[in-house]
Amino acid sequence: MELKNLTEEGNQKMIEELYCSSELTRQAPNHLITLLVLNAFVLITAFRENTIILAALRRESSLHPPSKLLYRNLAITDLCVGIIVEPFYVSYWVSAVFKRWNICRYTLATSIVAGYTLTGVSLLTLAAISVDRLLALLLRIRYRHAVTLKRAYIAVILIWVVPIVGGTMYFFNRVVTLWYGNINIFICLLTTIFCYTKIFITLRHNQIQVQEHVSTQRQPRQATPLNMARYRKAVSSALWLQLTLVVCYLPYGVAVASTPQWGVPLSFLLARHYSGTLVYLNSSLNPLLYCWKIREIRQAVKETLRQLGCLPG
Repeated sequence: MELKNLTEEGNQKMIEELYCSSELTRQAPNHLITLLVLNAFVLITAFRENTIILAALRRESSLHPPSKLLYRNLAITDLCVGIIVEPFYVSYWVSAVFKRWNICRYTLATSIVAGYTLTGVSLLTLAAISVDRLLALLLRIRYRHAVTLKRAYIAVILIWVVPIVGGTMYFFNRVVTLWYGNINIFICLLTTIFCYTKIFITLRHNQIQVQEHVSTQRQPRQATPLNMARYRKAVSSALWLQLTLVVCYLPYGVAVASTPQWGVPLSFLLARHYSGTLVYLNSSLNPLLYCWKIREIRQAVKETLRQLGCLPG
């Protein structure tokens, strides 16, 4: 087992050395410029869009406070991608283009640690949102008493602490961070799949019950005043966020899983870089999904833009 870990860590070190090598700059100069431009675009859009979303969430008051806290946490995470990860990632590309290898290795390591940390926070936050939506359906009238703002803050603290510990372990043992990332992805995806499956089964069961009551001309038993139309929209919004994350993360997972243990060719390095850029692009797509799928946030964004003079009054 120890020999396997050493081999995995040695392979990761070898890949990082290739990231900051003259071989990469010599064989793929056009790709370096393209990736530099793409990541600069993500940096600008992630910063601008999530700043507006955070300002809009501060104005919005109709969302349940714990739910709004989770959306705010996701927006903060996406903003951190724009102001922390991407500047280091862009600096990495600039240093690679100009062959500043010491700066290249430093900025690469920093962007990797920050990337693992923030992607972990994003995954855990989306998993928490799916759990929140399931609890709203199952607890109904008890939901607001059980899911309090204090408990949501505790959950958010844990959501940040676990990825920070897992990400910073990269400086001590790369394999620990790699395995943390794999386990975190598995647990978060399993949680969200279970929650949304349970939600759809429950909604389907409730719909059948309502139809049976209508057919027998009896009044349906309404255990709670849950607004089903609004709830379905909330679930749809959360599910779109989850699906977009899967689309952005899946290519990187495939690229990492298919990387050979020895003799890594240039095409695999480029595949990991392009798919990694797609992962960070998720931070620019989430704000667009908020505005598209969540009416309250869309209205708050419009009001915020009007105050900034970006929209006519």
